[in-house]
Amino acid sequence: MKKTLASLLIAFVGATLLPAQPAPADLASISRIRTGVKTKRVSSADPTGGNGDNISGIAPGETRVIADIKGAGVINHIWVTIAPRPDKLSRSDIILRMYWDGNQEPSINSPIGPFFGQGWNESYVFISAPLAAAPGSSSPTSGTGGGAAMTSYFSMPFARGARIEIENQSDLKIDAFYVSVDYTEMEKLPEDAGRFHAWFNREVTEADPVVGENEWTTFAPFGKNPTGERNYLVADIKGRGHFVGLNYYVHSPSPMWYGEGDEMIFIDGDTKPTLVGTGTEDYFNTAWCPKEVYMHPYFGLARVNRDIGWLGRTHCYRFHLADPVYFDKSLRFTIEHGHDNVLTLDLATVAYWYQSEATGVPPIPDKAARAFMPNITDQDIHRWRGAWRKQMSDGPKLWGKEKPEAKKP
Repeated sequence: MKKTLASLLIAFVGATLLPAQPAPADLASISRIRTGVKTKRVSSADPTGGNGDNISGIAPGETRVIADIKGAGVINHIWVTIAPRPDKLSRSDIILRMYWDGNQEPSINSPIGPFFGQGWNESYVFISAPLAAAPGSSSPTSGTGGGAAMTSYFSMPFARGARIEIENQSDLKIDAFYVSVDYTEMEKLPEDAGRFHAWFNREVTEADPVVGENEWTTFAPFGKNPTGERNYLVADIKGRGHFVGLNYYVHSPSPMWYGEGDEMIFIDGDTKPTLVGTGTEDYFNTAWCPKEVYMHPYFGLARVNRDIGWLGRTHCYRFHLADPVYFDKSLRFTIEHGHDNVLTLDLATVAYWYQSEATGVPPIPDKAARAFMPNITDQDIHRWRGAWRKQMSDGPKLWGKEKPEAKKP
């Protein structure tokens, strides 16, 4: 009965958009008294006892270590806030890297904003069980103050040390970087403790080279994609472990629905998808082209577009905390950009997973490759209509000639 009540409470909290309260997978475990462990913290607190509680003056191009922990333990909480605020300093140009067990290659490599659930250097409230972005005070330049403080509750074990660093790839100095890293120090990790990994990717996808942006059979019958060729890559992992979720940031330059693409997950070298979905919104546990903010502890839409149709930016997320995706040798997570990869979309993701050993993740796109695509305006749409008019009739009338018969490619 206790577990049922806890589940109902979590569901209610998510449905009412109140802050989700992270909890252990087994709520009973919080009552167990442990021995041989100590709670520790690395933070930016002023060592003199004054009020200069931040790491200051991080110059453009500079890398700064914010935590260097020795021995064994588990990071269980990270809190960050930064000045200047995002209206001046892009959190997509501050790179977060984490290294476990003395490795020289990072197991976490991501812009700090997208890692914590803040896309496009925007600042908005984000609520989930493992990650959150909480509000701060508003100001004339920074807007509502949503997303001012960024938090992680992901469990991050290490056996032989943990190092966390940030690199300032922006053109501005970071005036103040506030941080708290809470961890449990212990003599030895459990043998089955995995290492936490996270990787950022970004791609401006290309439409079908033959028929163009053919979503919803605009120009031709639906094509077929049984193998996942040309899918967007979320993660390509070698080793043993389990996948625990992703943040998915999509910028659509069209009023057309962006979410007909299926997720296709290849496990342990399968040449055909081991797991195949039924649509992008379905993977994120929603349905029928949603367009409203909804934040459940495990999934939701933290940011939706406010424009025509599905034109603009949307942030979806799903965390596999109750349903991890297990793999023994490898996992390749992909997703279509429109059915059969027919849409041009600006896609960015941060994937999160655990492996039996700490490994280096691939490099992430550089600053130029991460540059945001511009927002499409109503004037752009009229220019496209003008091009259509010239192609179809070259006359003053347009209505009635918008949709030609679909032809086979």
